[in-house]
Amino acid sequence: MPTRERVQAFIAMVEANEFVAAIRQFYTEDASMQENLGAIRAGRDALAAGEEKVLETTAITTRPGTAFVLDGDRVVVHWVFDIVRPDGRTFTLDELAYQVWRDDRIAQERFYYDPAQRKL
Repeated sequence: MPTRERVQAFIAMVEANEFVAAIRQFYTEDASMQENLGAIRAGRDALAAGEEKVLETTAITTRPGTAFVLDGDRVVVHWVFDIVRPDGRTFTLDELAYQVWRDDRIAQERFYYDPAQRKL
């Protein structure tokens, strides 16, 4: 079960736009991620590599002031990201991340957002 301070440290890293480092530092080796009802991606190394690939062409900035709820080993984080696509078009993604932690690391994460936000 994570401490409040551990969750805040994770959020601080994401708000500093250190996405790949956050995955490496805060996720279990067998962690999984899922976008809404999309395919589940698994394995910390694969998740970090996927994030690196996205960041090669897409600029993502996390807005400060992230809110979260902690209940035992479950955490919900409210993220707001400003995203610039490779063609220069932008959009804002407002989402909730539902996380299940194992000890002090994220084991499962599912993102909930309206896909219409991604329309440019």
